[in-house]
Amino acid sequence: MHRPHPEYRDDFDYQPDAPRTHRQPLVIALAALCALVLVPVVVDRVVAARVESGTAEAFQEAMGTATRPEVHVRGIPVLTQVASGTLRHVDISAQDIPADEATRPLPVTELDLKLHDLRKSDDGSEARARSAEATVRLSYTDVSNALGLEVSQGDRPGRIRARIAMPFGDGITVTVKVSAVSGNRIAFEDFRVTNGVLPNAGQVLLDKLFEQPIQLRNIPDGLRLRSVTTTTDGLTARFSGTSVAFRPDDEARG
Repeated sequence: MHRPHPEYRDDFDYQPDAPRTHRQPLVIALAALCALVLVPVVVDRVVAARVESGTAEAFQEAMGTATRPEVHVRGIPVLTQVASGTLRHVDISAQDIPADEATRPLPVTELDLKLHDLRKSDDGSEARARSAEATVRLSYTDVSNALGLEVSQGDRPGRIRARIAMPFGDGITVTVKVSAVSGNRIAFEDFRVTNGVLPNAGQVLLDKLFEQPIQLRNIPDGLRLRSVTTTTDGLTARFSGTSVAFRPDDEARG
């Protein structure tokens, strides 16, 4: 009986080529699809980086910070926001904002700012947000320097402790209530002696020292102080406002 030789199978040499031919258009289509998806994302990230860098530079010039703040533009795509002229949400985190022009300077240790609907003016002189909220942290070291007393957290929420050195003895400790008052000012009221004996002259001195609130002058225009709380590290002040602006020139400071 005749048996076909294995070397002469008709479909042996040509069968593997068919799937390879069909895979090539699929690979090309997938590559094109990836390009269509990735290229706009890359372009959008480049635009976002440039906007964040420019905003950080303008904020640094306006507020006089030694280091450039961190800026994050939220929402995707950023390219369409730039084209419309309005950035929907912008987060700014800045440190060590000086207050050199104030009578009793109280620098801002850290500022976390959330801006909504941020637009740049036509002449580039300012950036203005429809609304904003901010959290400001003030270290006890800077509060101590502003008051001229050694300040730390008090025995109750909303109060700070101040230590007064005396020529003889262990000194005097008082606690003081802190609160937010109009004009972006922090008031120091209702001081109480918790340790030591305060002479009459010291009573008069403290009355005069705590009589005038300290105004925070290094805050973007349009923000209003809403509350002040005490923490282990310092004071936390919360702000909010509408039509909030910062200007990259000397007029923004103070």
